[in-house]
Amino acid sequence: MFESIYNQPVTSNNLIPFKLPEWIAVAPFEEFLGMKIEEAENGKALLTMPFKAALCQGIGLMHGGAVVSLADTALAMAIKSLLPEETDFVTIRLGLEFHAPVRSGTVRAEARVTDRDDRNIKGITEIWTVEGIKAATFRATFRIRRPVQSSNR
Repeated sequence: MFESIYNQPVTSNNLIPFKLPEWIAVAPFEEFLGMKIEEAENGKALLTMPFKAALCQGIGLMHGGAVVSLADTALAMAIKSLLPEETDFVTIRLGLEFHAPVRSGTVRAEARVTDRDDRNIKGITEIWTVEGIKAATFRATFRIRRPVQSSNR
């Protein structure tokens, strides 16, 4: 869907060179990595991503950055399933603990929201290999942006 803009420079004019087709959808980066949203509802999400050669690190395992990207995106989709459309939020803290390497196949990310207050949302994502082995546990905190106050002068 977004392939035509993959190499387009992003400028400082604040214009985003794409529009998501719906609130819960992959953005260009996630599409580029091959992520697929299988489900996202009630504060939970399931995403998958095929292990392609482009995601290899030096000895042929899935690169940690690809694992983190999948985990972060899965948790973002779980959060989106709870928030009103167009709510602006970002990751402010994250951590990943590896348990086993990803060697092949399609990786599965199971995410869920675990805690929430007015602006902060915490959650966890577990990454599973095609063999059913837990490869990693991801924990993160996201922050909802405060509404921009307009000044009437």
